[in-house]
Formats: sequence, structure tokens, C-alpha cells
Amino acid sequence: MKKRVTVKSSALVLLIVAFFLCLAIGKLFYVALSTNVDGVNLKEFADARNTKTRTLYASRGTIYDSGGDALALSVNSYKLIAYLSESRTVNENDPQHVVDKNKTAKELAPILGVEPEVILERLNKKAYQVEFGKEGRNLTEIVKKKIEDLELPGIDFIESTQRYYKMGSFASYIIGYAKTEDDGNIKGELGLESYYNDELSGTDGYITYQSDAYGYQLPNAPVVEEDAISGSNIYLTIDSSIQLITENAIKALDEAYDFDWAIMSIMDAKTGAIVASATSPTFNPNNLNTLESYLNPLVSYTYEPGSTMKIFSWAAAIEEGKYQGDKLYKSGSIPVADVVVSDHNKKGWGEITFDYGFAMSSNVAATMLALDLGKDKLAYYYDKFGFGKKTGIELSGELNGDMKFKYKSELASASFGQGVTVTPVQMLEALTAIANDGVMLKPYIVSKIADEKGKITYEGKKTELGQVMKESTAKKMRELMYNANYDGLSKMWQPTSVKMLAKTGTAQIASPSGGYLSGQYDNIYSVAGIFPDDNPRYIIYAAVKKIVGSQRNVADMVTKAVDEIASYANITKEDVTNYQDNIIKLDNFKSKKTSEVVEYLISKNLIPIVLGSGNYITNQYPNDKTSVVKASKVFLITNSNDYIMPDLHNWSLLEVKTFAKLANININYTGYGYVNNQSIEVGLPLNQGDTLNITLDKKT
Repeated sequence: MKKRVTVKSSALVLLIVAFFLCLAIGKLFYVALSTNVDGVNLKEFADARNTKTRTLYASRGTIYDSGGDALALSVNSYKLIAYLSESRTVNENDPQHVVDKNKTAKELAPILGVEPEVILERLNKKAYQVEFGKEGRNLTEIVKKKIEDLELPGIDFIESTQRYYKMGSFASYIIGYAKTEDDGNIKGELGLESYYNDELSGTDGYITYQSDAYGYQLPNAPVVEEDAISGSNIYLTIDSSIQLITENAIKALDEAYDFDWAIMSIMDAKTGAIVASATSPTFNPNNLNTLESYLNPLVSYTYEPGSTMKIFSWAAAIEEGKYQGDKLYKSGSIPVADVVVSDHNKKGWGEITFDYGFAMSSNVAATMLALDLGKDKLAYYYDKFGFGKKTGIELSGELNGDMKFKYKSELASASFGQGVTVTPVQMLEALTAIANDGVMLKPYIVSKIADEKGKITYEGKKTELGQVMKESTAKKMRELMYNANYDGLSKMWQPTSVKMLAKTGTAQIASPSGGYLSGQYDNIYSVAGIFPDDNPRYIIYAAVKKIVGSQRNVADMVTKAVDEIASYANITKEDVTNYQDNIIKLDNFKSKKTSEVVEYLISKNLIPIVLGSGNYITNQYPNDKTSVVKASKVFLITNSNDYIMPDLHNWSLLEVKTFAKLANININYTGYGYVNNQSIEVGLPLNQGDTLNITLDKKT
């Protein structure tokens, strides 16, 4: 009985096994012969598993200044890694992992700028390899070379690309910045880097190929490849020499006085091109920890302009035929609705003409003209002159400002720049009408864009926005601005080397709780200037908020900058300079042999300061066509960055600042006058980011 039961059970098991085997064989035939199984296309599924696509990143375009010098470019950067696994080492005489962790941490620490314990903590992790955080990312070629020279086993690098800003904080809010994202792509986030991100980025390519089970490309399999298209290059209207002058001027003010913010911008009066725009605070796009605000002061700061607005309320009255310059009025104060408008000195100057009222910046005169015009007419002309709307300059974040006024008291305030708000770029645009016989020009900051083959795809140029005032009105305003600067209140704003038309402003600052702040320093000092007076070449607009100092301090900053710009552009007055025998106009030394340029400069009684040991000149300061006085220093940058410290004895502070800017080093100084001591010895090599301490003495 037991034997018979065993036979029957075995037969049943065999029968079940045979049944499932048949099902499996049937399924196999079905899969082999069918295109789709369970709704899945097997061929597509297999291709997807074995097809790899790799992105070919496009090279980001370069941003250049007006002279063709690179300001923002993409460079190789490196991420530091350490291999910890002993499995990497096959030959103990050639270790491929970190052997001595203490030594490795100790030698890497000073280069990365961290404590050895921080590095040792990473090296003690149980991992195949480790990274070193933000201190180990975006390393330059120089830092990489320093680490390689240590010859530490197990230390390696991963190459990537990052954006590099050759001049650091130079024109930082104009250029902006771009960041390398986690996927390796570089994206602009501020300034022109953001505004023209698509043009700079280009078009990524790709390569698609078949791979084996390990991910390696199959040698005879088809490959589909689409080449990347490099980003376009952008050329700015920024003149680096003028930009450096404005930046140094604001930096000097910043070092001497506290203030909330300052801006100084220079425009080519004949074209509308922005040739310089410097601000404080600023930031270094190579170190985003220095970025305090994402607002570009040129286009994104709105504030009450104060009496610089009288230029345009006077122009409106002249245009409307409501102005008699020699007509007398009683200055001092005037009731308007429920308020009393007073001149800045409260008592006025007795009975004076409206022309003289402009020179003395009379609020009463401005109010009388505005009341005669009416709010609709004044609003019409303010709009016609470009206020209350964007200029359309090629910068992101531009604001409109506010030109709304309804009541008589608001109309009066608007006539002298209170209760309305503007941006610096709007002031520059409106001033072009004064400089160009009534024709207003659109401001622009990009001179051209060229694709990877050099084809010009965009060209910035002079754009006339129309005859917004009569030629006679513009001529009259130039006369009034001249008198304001040379016969009125603005005498402290007179440069020494060139005549400048000017109108200043002292604006109150609105309080968040209503009304205006009333502290000693709660003002915005500003100036709108045009120079030379007889043939306008440049327009300058500068403003400083809440300076713990005086208007004269701001005036000194502006007039010194104007003198330097006039000298650089060779538009100084002959009766002031009168040194034609001592004036030398510089040639273009770029691409010429260093030795020949040095010999030439010496023969012209100029002092060459050579940066690097290269055989050829790659850049110069001042630029070509600049007129300089004999015995001036001419800075020559060569095709080698092995800079050494020169003897700075008897150098001026401006000369040291110029050298520091070109050599990418920092400076601290005490005293005033000329250098009599320097912290870095003559002949020592300089590295980017080094700090030089100098002391100055008035004796030379």
C-alpha cells in the first residue's frame, strides 16, 4: 500500500512540473516572436537600456570692454578629491590612495585656507573617495599647481569650467555674474550675464551611442553627434580707463567717509553710450560672499532727485513759452495751498530774476514756474523728457520711477525734485537733450554682439529719441547751468582743467512713517554735469546718500574724476595745462615686443612699469591715444602673469591703486601723500589676492 501511494504522488508532481514547464516555454516563444509584451515595446526598452546620451556643453561667450579686453570669461577650474581606498594601490611603491593622512592634512591646510583638523576629519571617513567642500572647489590653475607640487599620494582633481572676472569688482553691477550649476552648465544671474544669458550660453550639443553592460561605447555601433555652438561674445561701451577713474574716485570717498550708497556714471554725450558706471557698495563676482544687494544702482535705485530736477522744470517752462529770464520775483518763501515753500536759505535774496533764481537754486522760482504751467503740462514735459518710464537700456531690473503728482503742493514739490522719483539712467538720458540741442538719445551699454564665427548679430549705436525740446531751449539751459556753476551756488563743483555745466541737488529722504527724515546727514547729494561746456563730450551724473560728511566732499570726488577724464580724453583747457611740449599721446602697444616698448617709453621721458616677464604686451594703462605728461608712469601688462613687486617709493596713491587693480592684489594704506613704506619687499613674486600694506607721507 505504501509503495503504491508513493508512485501515485510522484506522478502527480511530475505532471505539475511538466505543466509549468510548458507554460514557460510558451511564454518564451511569445516573448521571442512578439513586439510588445505587457504593453512594453521590447525593442525600444532594449535600445533605451543600451543607449547613452552625453551633453556636449557649449563654451560660454566672453564679455569685453570697448577696447577689446576681456572682462568676463570662462576658465578651467578644478575640484580637489582624495582617494581613501587601499584597493586603488596595486604597487606599494606607487601608492594611489592617501597613505599619510596627518601629513596630507597638514600640507593641504594652508593652501585651502582651513585648519588641518578639518581636512583630517574628511580623510578619516570610511569612503572610497572624498571631496573637500567649498574650499576644495573652483580651484585655479595656480592653486592646482601648488597642490601637485606637494606630490601627495591619493590626491587628484576633477576638471570643470567656471566664470572668471579678470578685474574683480570692476564694473561688477554692469557685468553681473554667472554660476556653474550642479550639471556643469553656467547660468547668468545678474547684470549683462543674466540679460544676455541665452546669447552667451550658446547651444549645447550631444553625443548618443550604444554601450555595453558596463556603460562603455561599443566600437562598431552607430553614433549620433550634434556639435555644440559656442556662445556669442559681447563688447561693451565701457571704457576701462574711465571706469577705473570713477571706481577709484568712489573708493577714495568710501575710505574717508561713511555713507549708504554712491553712484557715478559717465555717458558719451554725442552717442548715448555709457562709458563708465561705478557704485558703492560693490561686489567681487569671483567671491559672491561680497554681494550685499542684487539691485543695480544705475537702473534699479529710485529716489527723490532734489534740485537737479530744476533743469527740466525750467526747460518745460521755456518750451511752453512761460519763461522770462529777466523777470523779477520775490524770493524767500511762497504759500502754496496749505504749505509754505521756502528757498534753502529760508530768507531768499530779495527781488531777483528767474535766471538768477536758477543759479541760486531757488525753490520759490521753481514753484512759481510750475504753478504757471499747471500739473498736466509739467507732467507732460517730464514724460517727454523720459521720466516715469524705462529707458530700455540693455540691463535687467530697470525701474520706472514715479512722476505722479495731483495737488498744488505736490506740483510745487515736483518742480524742485521732491515727491517724485527717478533712476540715474533716466537723468543721463534726459541730459542728452540739453547736450544735443534738444535731441534726446537712448542710453546703451553694448556696442556689438558677435557669434562664434565673428559675425555681428547685434550692433549698439546712437539712437535719437526725437527733438524733445527746441534747440533754443537746450541752448538756454546750457547757459543757465554754466551760470549756476560759475556764478551761483555750485562753485565748489568747478573742475580745474575743463569748464563744466552743472546743476546740483540736495534732496531730503522720505521717512517710512511719512514726511522726511531730519537728521544732520539725511540727504542725497547729487550733481548733473556736462563737459566741456562749449562742445559737450561727456555727461556725468553722481549721487551719494547719507554721507557722514558734507556736500564739498562729494564735490571733491566728482571734480577730481572730471579732471582725470578730461586729461585722459585730451580735452583739457590749453590755458590751464599750457604744457604742450611736455604732453605725449600714447601709441597702441598691444602685441608689440616688451623690450621695444620699454625702450620707446624711456626715450619719451616716460616711466614704464612692466607686469610679468612676457616678451609681448597684452594690455596697457593708460590706453592708446591718451595724452600724458612727461615723467608719467605707463603700465604694461605682458603675456606672462609672473608679477613681482616693484619699488613703490614715492608713488602716489592713485598709481598704487592702478598697479593693484592690474595685478589683482588688495591694498591697505595709512596717511596721505606718497609711498614711503611697503609691506611686500621689492622683487618678491605676487599672487592674485595678495594684500599690500603701504604708508603714505606728504613729503616726496
